[in-house]
Amino acid sequence: MTNNAYTDRGAKDWYDLGPDWNSSYPFGWEPDADGFRGHIFVSTDNSTVVVSVKGTSAGWIVGGGGPTTRKDKLNDNILFSCCCARVGPTWTPVCDCYSGGGKLCDQNCIETSLTEESLFYPVGTNLYNNITYMYPDANIWLVGHSLGGSLASLVGVTFGAPVVAFESPGEKLAATRLHLPSPPSTQHITHVYHTADPFPMGTCNGVTSPCAIAGYAMESRCHLGKVHKYDTVTKLGWAVDIRAHGNGRTLHECVYRRVRAFSLQPEWQGGRGHGE
Repeated sequence: MTNNAYTDRGAKDWYDLGPDWNSSYPFGWEPDADGFRGHIFVSTDNSTVVVSVKGTSAGWIVGGGGPTTRKDKLNDNILFSCCCARVGPTWTPVCDCYSGGGKLCDQNCIETSLTEESLFYPVGTNLYNNITYMYPDANIWLVGHSLGGSLASLVGVTFGAPVVAFESPGEKLAATRLHLPSPPSTQHITHVYHTADPFPMGTCNGVTSPCAIAGYAMESRCHLGKVHKYDTVTKLGWAVDIRAHGNGRTLHECVYRRVRAFSLQPEWQGGRGHGE
């Protein structure tokens, strides 16, 4: 389902989910749409609904390019940076919340910026409300990969819905700024990732990092809820590389094969990045 969020039904890379999930509804796939995107999957008996949110589309990482690239990048930079992606003098901030003194942000300003109607989080909360109206008796889950997983987590913790996020950047800083529920009330959130992926590990930062070179300020690290982490670097010899960010590699080589590099961790307590 997380892979299908990146593609349209009937495309060659669409995963057939079998007879138990014969209904799906796209959102954000209109011809002129350039923002929040994914699919809603409904079980045959309408008892379970799964909202799958697409992650970042960019030519230099898994997910490719496409019409959502610009808004994906905007949401990445406002959700996962210390202050509006104000990394250095050559960067153009995505909001005007810098208050001077290192990377300090005006708290009221950044909180307001995160809830602007043009950003993905408020779009996601509106979508969830509509789904609960359409399926009032269903169990609603949210899933996603990368940015999609972080957004699924933020919406899920807002409404108390279960979430599974794959290879997602740390969303705890954004959740704190949005005044969302905090531990221990976030145990319905589950993050799955491996140590060769610098995005969920919070290591794709610094002026020489591939993220910074491409204009992405990925400065957060802490996750909500539980973490299922595969130590593929130490135990399997994988190299840390942004090309390891693909959801398929996590599913097929870690989850499905049940590699002996698994560790279950509680939510991150130390964290990295301003405010964490």
